[in-house]
Amino acid sequence: MSKYNEVEAMKFTRRSFLASSLMALPAATLARSNNAPKAEQNWPQFRGPNSIGVADGFTTATKWNADSTTGKVTGVLWRAEIPGLGHSSPIIWGDRIFVGTAVRLSGKATLRTGYYGDVKPAQDNDEQKWMVLCFDKKTGKKRWEKIIRTSKPATERHEKSSHANTTLITDGQRLIAFFGSEGLYCFDLDGKVLWTKDLGVINNSWHGIGWGYSSSPALYKDKIVLLCDDPKDPFIGAFSLSDGKEIWRTWRKGTCEGSWGTPLIFNDGTRTQVVTNGWPYITSYDLATGKELWRLRGGGDIPIPTPFIADGLIVISNAHGGKSPLFAVRPTAKGDISLSEGSTSNEAVAWSVPNGGSYISTPVVYGGYIYLANFNGVLRCFDFKTAKKVFEDRLGKDATCSASLVAADGKIYIPTEEGAVHVIKAGPTLEVIAKNEMGEPCLATPAISQGVLYFRTSGNLIAIG
Repeated sequence: MSKYNEVEAMKFTRRSFLASSLMALPAATLARSNNAPKAEQNWPQFRGPNSIGVADGFTTATKWNADSTTGKVTGVLWRAEIPGLGHSSPIIWGDRIFVGTAVRLSGKATLRTGYYGDVKPAQDNDEQKWMVLCFDKKTGKKRWEKIIRTSKPATERHEKSSHANTTLITDGQRLIAFFGSEGLYCFDLDGKVLWTKDLGVINNSWHGIGWGYSSSPALYKDKIVLLCDDPKDPFIGAFSLSDGKEIWRTWRKGTCEGSWGTPLIFNDGTRTQVVTNGWPYITSYDLATGKELWRLRGGGDIPIPTPFIADGLIVISNAHGGKSPLFAVRPTAKGDISLSEGSTSNEAVAWSVPNGGSYISTPVVYGGYIYLANFNGVLRCFDFKTAKKVFEDRLGKDATCSASLVAADGKIYIPTEEGAVHVIKAGPTLEVIAKNEMGEPCLATPAISQGVLYFRTSGNLIAIG
């Protein structure tokens, strides 16, 4: 990238980290992941520090080949097999990587990838075992594994989904795993179970179609927040990190008919709020009480992307049902902030794009631009300050994107279900600088630490450096 763009990207990244340091993680986490990235550069939750999907400060790989069937593997530092099937993304703390999975006992679980419209459930609701695994970050050697449950799944899953979609989260002392109907678990970092909690059946269905549970837990200081939008009984709740005791529960009937995104927790200096993607309303709650703070009428009726903070604004996107809005909301919002017909902004909504959002993948903001990849292979980019579209193009016919985007070292990484990772140069024009083969479908969001990219494919954890 040019020297000017490099400087601007660095400026924007610093602003993003300052703004998002008001967010979800405990003070210890922020101190270790933001203030001293050279020491460890932790990636402690879905989409990394502060959920922004960015990890600058190191040189990261551009070109590699991880497809072992080609006989020309390059750029792979190590590869570790992960049993079963899960879209649980890897997280990193210090020299350890943690990931969750579900293992079908009677055979290999099937996965149907690509762009298609039918919604048949997967035929594998027989007995499974749910596991949490820990690997050494430098070598890929497995440090420990813990079988936390063996049973038949309480709900169905879509053919593209899995029975272990959610990503773990840690504050550096405790490790939290939540698999929806299969329970909430708290471990120490050596795999010792500290406590468990059963929240009952949470059937994240849509019009009777079983999609599977996918909302990862959020963590702030002594509170775990879980979004459980079973259409029959949708709720959001806060639970004690120390023992799992329920602190509050807010019912979402009439507010949301289903959501699959992870909650955003952040503190803007005056209050700590929990922002949830949803339909018909995107909603924010007070972390201390569960009381609603504001709501915004959304658009897409299957809301999946996770809200996050960028340059001091709350970024929210969703799609499906003919609508795909993209919003940038001011953290000071109060009450009903829904836009009037034909309007794209108001006192609380800094800007919006009526048809610019993404369906499954969470976008990334980097170097002054927001990038969104979709399940049909379309990549969009907008100027983050003005909301002006700067490009929209297809990555290719085999570029179905479900994983969320991440950015580092002046590059945007776009994993696809077909098993390729497209690398584009950050900036206002689409410049694909590499297409790298992984050898397996990639639906989990990668992690980045100290210049190494960690991809979880359908069968392996792969370190690229």
